[in-house]
Amino acid sequence: MSDHRDEAPLRRSLIRPDEADQYKWNDRGRAAGRPDANGAETPGAPTATAGVNIPGHRPPWLKAKLPGGATFNEMKELVRSHGLNTVCQSANCPNIGECWNERHVTLMIMGYTCTRSCGFCDVLTGRPGALDPREPARVADAIRIMGLDHVVITSVNRDELPDGGAAHWAATIREVRQANPAITIEVLVPDFQGDTTAVDVVLTAAPDVYAHNIETVRRLQKGVRPQASYGTSLMTLRHAGAAFGITKSGLMAGLGETEEELREALHDLHQAGVAIVTIGQYLQPSPKHLPVDRWVHPDEFARHKAFGESLGIQHVESGPLVRSSYRAGRQVREMLARRALSAQPAISTNQ
Repeated sequence: MSDHRDEAPLRRSLIRPDEADQYKWNDRGRAAGRPDANGAETPGAPTATAGVNIPGHRPPWLKAKLPGGATFNEMKELVRSHGLNTVCQSANCPNIGECWNERHVTLMIMGYTCTRSCGFCDVLTGRPGALDPREPARVADAIRIMGLDHVVITSVNRDELPDGGAAHWAATIREVRQANPAITIEVLVPDFQGDTTAVDVVLTAAPDVYAHNIETVRRLQKGVRPQASYGTSLMTLRHAGAAFGITKSGLMAGLGETEEELREALHDLHQAGVAIVTIGQYLQPSPKHLPVDRWVHPDEFARHKAFGESLGIQHVESGPLVRSSYRAGRQVREMLARRALSAQPAISTNQ
């Protein structure tokens, strides 16, 4: 197997040498076509064009502080000692220092290996191992020890499972709730290949927020998410929103979309009933992934926030370093407080 140290060195260090042959290192973002579900060739990833500050160094608004501090080190040790998989680490999130110092963690369940090969994502692709039935209890106990008041849980795609892992998801939510009764739980789930029965299995476990990211605009879906569908993602969000309280989705900017296309995506998310949307700058994880088309200026992110909220989306978190779970606990607390206030009966001033 060739050396691929430019990709995901952290996660490769977690893989035992005797298991290495089950992983494939995709040349993500390659120009060659990819077979779709029916074996037909589909167009490859979009070709990057010169954009703002491309090529060259990242602009100053993308500078993040180096992680550190007593709380950060404590959280890092807890994650390591409990054998937890965090998106904060696996996705090399620029906000890891800020979030961990505020005891905000995004945990990833159902293994390190994804059955899909999205062009932007730095998670391993390959043949996943069996689900660990002890994982839900282990995750719940770790959350209790970390003292979290809000947790974001996500997972790899497990398309090889009949339910996409929905039952494991539900078991994890229930275990976390039982061990941490006061916590708010946000789940960032796959599309379950459009299986609304699987979506309902997750919803019956009663998370506080049901999230699923559409990631990019309609035109770029095939290159960015070759095994996913823009329409399927919107359908699952609409289904969840019809039967549930708070739904959430996320978008990346700088993949080759136009500002107008991002507005159309915000409109689609509003029509699907999504309450919270995050928008952040796409950052290329490695040379094997899709290239950055442009660095999006903070002023454009501000326009997206204003436009989305003018449509009626209750909260749009939009900025260069924003990620799906950025300030997630704060968003949920504010939204629940507003909903509780609006549910109170009006006090009559008539005597």
